[in-house]
Amino acid sequence: MKIAYLDGSSGISGDMFLAALIDAGLAPMRLLEELKKIPLGFYEFKRTVAMRRGIAGSRIEIRDPGQHQARHLSHIEKLIGDSTLGDPVKERSLKIFRRLGEAEAKLHNQPIEKVHFHEVGALDTILDVVGACAGLELLEISELISSPLNVGGGHVEAAHGTLPVPAPATAELLKDIPIYSSGVEGELVTPTGAAIVTTLASGFGPMPAMKVGRIGYGAGEKDFPRHPNIARLFVGERVEIEQARPQPGAESEE
Repeated sequence: MKIAYLDGSSGISGDMFLAALIDAGLAPMRLLEELKKIPLGFYEFKRTVAMRRGIAGSRIEIRDPGQHQARHLSHIEKLIGDSTLGDPVKERSLKIFRRLGEAEAKLHNQPIEKVHFHEVGALDTILDVVGACAGLELLEISELISSPLNVGGGHVEAAHGTLPVPAPATAELLKDIPIYSSGVEGELVTPTGAAIVTTLASGFGPMPAMKVGRIGYGAGEKDFPRHPNIARLFVGERVEIEQARPQPGAESEE
């Protein structure tokens, strides 16, 4: 089994995480086979290469020709629960959406059953979440670790109007997680990205000692001036660093 380290210096979104997994070796056709286990109808899954400040990364776009549909948490849970996905993928996906639901319920002072998902209830978000969980499983990644997350700054337009960055739902999900802003004007961490990473990561901090086999680059939608909007995912094996020990019989000099 392998470990993965996420470089969140450009933040993270659901599509960036999924793109980084694919760029790190996840076969798109194998991923699509898993995603088709959820009965979501027709959609277009497109992978391209995008340049962000001179760095090439995979870009994932999921296009839904149907009308945007807001869903309750119970609807999403039923879609995933009734699917033929493996139990580990189901459990992780449901846990991510439950965290999203709890954050929205707290912010809107509503029972979780009454919360309508807008952006996070869309088809592409469901596929981003399930794809992230399925992708880690397919790549046999047993542990995810993340750096502190760069959240960006300024304001973002959402279903409820103009919101400060990080958006309230994102801020709620990032409680007790190390975050910072490098001064970039824009939303670098989305609610979906925050929910995926904070649910799946075992810890946040510097890169652990590891032997890196693959590096995946997931490009974000926007191309910021002087800021490469790229999520990097290092995939490899954990290694132990041996501490220097005095040789037997060696005497210390006074």
